[in-house]
Amino acid sequence: MSDPRLLKLTASEPLTLEEEYEMQKKWREDPDKLTFIILAVERKGDPSDYPMVGDVNLFLKGHPSDEDFEAEVEIMIAESDYRRQGLAVEALRLMLTYATGLPSAFMCPPLSQSVPPPPKPLPIPPQSLVARVAQDNRPSISLFEKLQFSVVRVVHVFGEVEMRFGGGGVPIYDK
Repeated sequence: MSDPRLLKLTASEPLTLEEEYEMQKKWREDPDKLTFIILAVERKGDPSDYPMVGDVNLFLKGHPSDEDFEAEVEIMIAESDYRRQGLAVEALRLMLTYATGLPSAFMCPPLSQSVPPPPKPLPIPPQSLVARVAQDNRPSISLFEKLQFSVVRVVHVFGEVEMRFGGGGVPIYDK
């Protein structure tokens, strides 16, 4: 990922291909991280031929039984040609349904019986879901608002907002 705008919006650093592979390996093996890769289905055929256009991640901080437990949600549609087509909201709905076991909370149909149950410590309580978004990233803030997240805090020093599922909310933009 080398797009300066995308690096800024995702608070990421540029990585070499080798560093990217190493990070993916680490994430795959880390029990505190869950990643879904977002593929664009452009035609019928073998899913291994579909282009990878982004990812959605869940970072578990602590254990669900801990009072201060949180699960931070991140989404990125890296390929600009695939943005604003509903992929992000669909991927988030699937990830959040999988992680919480509550499809109705995210306006998602129940998962198929063929989908294996999520591993422990999932499912997680939805009130522990948090998203941190660049304060000027209005499209991402709107995306999370569609899924019933609300801005609960503005962190000016980092230029970001903290959003929580079902949070009371504080206004940061005129609607």
